[in-house]
Amino acid sequence: MLTIPGPHSRYCDGISRRSWLKIGGLALGGLSLPEVLRAQSLPSPSGRGVGGEGSRLAKGVIMVLLPGGPTHLETFDLKPDAPAEIRGEFRPTATNVPGMDICELMPRLSRLADKFTLIRSLVGFRDDHNTHWCTTGWESHPAMDASPQIPGFPPGDWPSLGAVLSRSLGPRVAGVPPCVDLTPVDADARFILRTPPGQPGYLGVAHAGFEAKAVDRRNIMLNGMDLRRLRDRRAMLAGFDGFRRQADANNLGSGLDTFQQQAFEVLTAPRLATALDLSREDERTRRLYSLDREYPDEREGKHYLDQFLLARRVIDAGARCVTLAFSRWPFGRVLRGDHNWDWHRDLFPEARKTLPLLDLGLSALIQDLHQRGTLNDVAVVVWGEFGRTPRINGNAGRDHWARVCSALVAGGGLRTGQVLGSTSRWAEEPRTRPVHFRDVFATLYQRLGIDVATAQFNDLSGRPQYLLGNHRAVDELVG
Repeated sequence: MLTIPGPHSRYCDGISRRSWLKIGGLALGGLSLPEVLRAQSLPSPSGRGVGGEGSRLAKGVIMVLLPGGPTHLETFDLKPDAPAEIRGEFRPTATNVPGMDICELMPRLSRLADKFTLIRSLVGFRDDHNTHWCTTGWESHPAMDASPQIPGFPPGDWPSLGAVLSRSLGPRVAGVPPCVDLTPVDADARFILRTPPGQPGYLGVAHAGFEAKAVDRRNIMLNGMDLRRLRDRRAMLAGFDGFRRQADANNLGSGLDTFQQQAFEVLTAPRLATALDLSREDERTRRLYSLDREYPDEREGKHYLDQFLLARRVIDAGARCVTLAFSRWPFGRVLRGDHNWDWHRDLFPEARKTLPLLDLGLSALIQDLHQRGTLNDVAVVVWGEFGRTPRINGNAGRDHWARVCSALVAGGGLRTGQVLGSTSRWAEEPRTRPVHFRDVFATLYQRLGIDVATAQFNDLSGRPQYLLGNHRAVDELVG
């Protein structure tokens, strides 16, 4: 494995941890990369080929997590006619789809509404800072750090979307992991997201994503590389090049079996490293993602808009599922002055800085995919672990609200330019067309060629499990 040490950070509930970025290890729990590749070579179960011969299936998914619980009333489900203590300070703005509006702080997205669908009646949450349901579709899970056990999970826990794609479809391009996690390098999955975005669950660690996780010093370190230098993509590329030279000098590539050689190629082949080198993008594309600008109001002038461009580049390189977690820099505990979407206090000044950044990055991603002719090949999903209370609290913020929230989906051959569902007059609960997380997952799996009605995998007790129970694709998205 290749690891890069990272700093401490905290979430709203005060948990601290030491984070490490794992560059080369695709496994959780210590399985080596050769074993990962060996397991991925096993035959896939039934359940593929939903679209039939000649149909055009999607090739991948980019999942944008908004950890901390994004407010639906300030993003995609504004209530302008509600009392002031409900509606807040922002007004809706019309989009290029008649009858659809979003927050005034996202004007670029408003001009692209024909290319996405808003889901205003999303359900399936728990009042828990945990993205388990975002990445697996399931609320039930074992006990985790600062996250209680929710009964109903199978032995081994539920697999993430990326793990299912890895097990069902395997690598799309040799040397590129099927599932790649681009969450901020100081956002450890164990303590910030609670659930690793590429969690393998009962599919086994062989299908865990290429992700950030806690590791120890026994792993190979990229000499001279830490998380601050990682933010310089040129330095990261130099680290990969240095590892290649060291491997060649020590003849590390000799005497390896087929799977070890494939593992060696993942670590040393330039394809993934090249995808992470943003200097290879032309200036026009960098401007589209607003990477040509300075951000003096952000602490240290840092931002995570580059994550959206990296996601597109990694999907282009051959990954099937790419996950990123977006917030202002630095990602950590709000009460310590860091940033996520857990806005219990001072919501409106925070939103005035965060929503325009989300508008820049997400609109650029959708527009970039469209201009390249790949938007129908790549689905984009944007959501968080729950919504926020309709009533503004005494600290000018909103608290956790697990009864309903909003999401945005785009691309992937889905039907767009529409709003699914609605909420009650103060956005407390669904009023029409509740859509469960697992319904969205079923839709994505169908577009990727996996039939959730027939596909089964054995959990760790040997019992066959359907991926999503009785949930099926959303007709309004695929019909």
